[in-house]
Amino acid sequence: MSDRQMYPIKKRLAAGEVVAGPWCVLPSPEVIHVLARAGADFVIIDMEHGPMSFETAAGMIRAAEAGGAAPLVRVAGNSEEAILHALDTGAHGVIIPHVGSREEAEAAVARAKYHPLGSRGFSPFTPAGGYSLAGVADHAAVQNALTLVGLILEGQEGIDALDEILAIPGLREKVDLIYIGAYDLSQALGHPGQVDHPDVRRRMQECMKRIRKAGIAGGGYVARDGKDVAWMVGSGMQFVTLLPDCTLLFHTLEDRYGDLHRATGRRRRAKR
Repeated sequence: MSDRQMYPIKKRLAAGEVVAGPWCVLPSPEVIHVLARAGADFVIIDMEHGPMSFETAAGMIRAAEAGGAAPLVRVAGNSEEAILHALDTGAHGVIIPHVGSREEAEAAVARAKYHPLGSRGFSPFTPAGGYSLAGVADHAAVQNALTLVGLILEGQEGIDALDEILAIPGLREKVDLIYIGAYDLSQALGHPGQVDHPDVRRRMQECMKRIRKAGIAGGGYVARDGKDVAWMVGSGMQFVTLLPDCTLLFHTLEDRYGDLHRATGRRRRAKR
């Protein structure tokens, strides 16, 4: 059994499971391995906001697999080059940002899927293809079956296009996840950064109902604590994203240093 068949994240979503994992912006395979061993179902290697190269991302993918988590890559944009490199490097799926129309959604699918679902560039001589000709006859079908495709709808434009995207013929065979960018949505609704605002949460819940009714897994928001997780799951989200690795590290250490300062009377160092 291949590594990719061991962690069929898209099959778990299709079965109605809730899965959870963090965004990862630190360019470190070691950090990824720790997060995976801690129990993450998936990790999202963030190549839009993180500083990692594809060489580093390749090591992060291997580290996630070794730790038992499915490595997903948020590509920097909806481009053929970015999507192809991420998948050929061995990512179990791609999260594609800045999707604002049906046409952009269809283009993303075409770049992530092989014929007959798309037109992804074909090469078996990659980590995704096992480096060899051994499975070349089935390579396209296997990749199409196992590769997760997620679309991030950002801002008012993406929300307005949701129904058109959900109406794409054969969508359930092409797209596994639709993710609503909560921070962009908060700005579009006139409440920038206020992802807890009732207007933002209400719109998120409305979107989740439509996404789930179409048979697609939904996600959005970022869980800061158990209350957020409960709200996300209660709102119909199957794909639960946790705080980024750097933010988890920052706030954990901030809390511990706060404990030290209270215990010793030391003054907190001023933040820059």
